[in-house]
Parts: sequence; C-alpha cells; structure tokens
Amino acid sequence: MNNLTRNGNDQAPAKAPANGSAAASAAHAGATSEGALASRDLPAMTPPVDVIEDASGITLYADMPGVPRDKLSLKVEGDQLDIEGELTIPVPADIAVTYAEMNRTLYRRTFTLSKELDAEKIAAEFNNGVLTLRIPKAAHAQPRRIAIQAS
Repeated sequence: MNNLTRNGNDQAPAKAPANGSAAASAAHAGATSEGALASRDLPAMTPPVDVIEDASGITLYADMPGVPRDKLSLKVEGDQLDIEGELTIPVPADIAVTYAEMNRTLYRRTFTLSKELDAEKIAAEFNNGVLTLRIPKAAHAQPRRIAIQAS
C-alpha cells in the first residue's frame, strides 16, 4: 500500500523500499495556507526529497539550501502535507544586481499521506538546509504480536 504519494507529474517517483510497502514520491503542487510564506501562483522550485520507510513509519529528507528556519512552512490538511520555504539571498544595499540566474525564490512540495500514517504525530527538524520529517505509522498499521493460548 502506498504510504506517501506525489501530486502532479513534474518528476519521476522517488525510490521506495524494495519490499514495496510504501511508494514514495512527490511534486510541487501548491496548496498553501492563509498566512503562508508566498502566494500559490508564484513559480517554485521542487526540492529533492528522499523517503525511507521502516516498520514504525517513514522519514522524509528534503534539501532546501538557503532557506532560513523562520521562512519554512509545514502544513497538514486532511491527507495533504505541504512543505514550503522561501529563499533569502542577501544583497547589500549599495550593490545593484545586474544579472541573476536565481529568479525563483521558493521551494514547494506537496505529498498525499496514506491512512496508515499518523499525521498528528509528525516531528520536524531543520538543520543545515535539510528538513527531516518523521511520520509514524498509525497504531492500527503497526505490526503487533499475537499471543498464543495453550489449551
């Protein structure tokens, strides 16, 4: 069963574990919340993401270099997980930019979470431009041992 799926079709799916229990991928589709960092209509870069699954859930690593922690936005609404970050490229006040190849200043990625994941317990860390999200499996999806009664 897919635990995480992509929205949109701008990238090939990310590699999932060989056991096939979680297909992982994503795309930049832009649902943003009220008060979000940037408007939905602005073009955005799609950050590269690695998704790793284990028995207790998935860990998502998103590379977002140049994004300060205060310009990072995470939102879960229903089964949608939205990640958005705004780049800040400092330019000294006394210098005028004559040419810039970096004209997109947003990262945006949207994921659809399966019902096997517990969106209420997502934990997030952001260090050195790498966003790490830990999304545990819901209790009903966790493996459990069944006691055997002797008769």
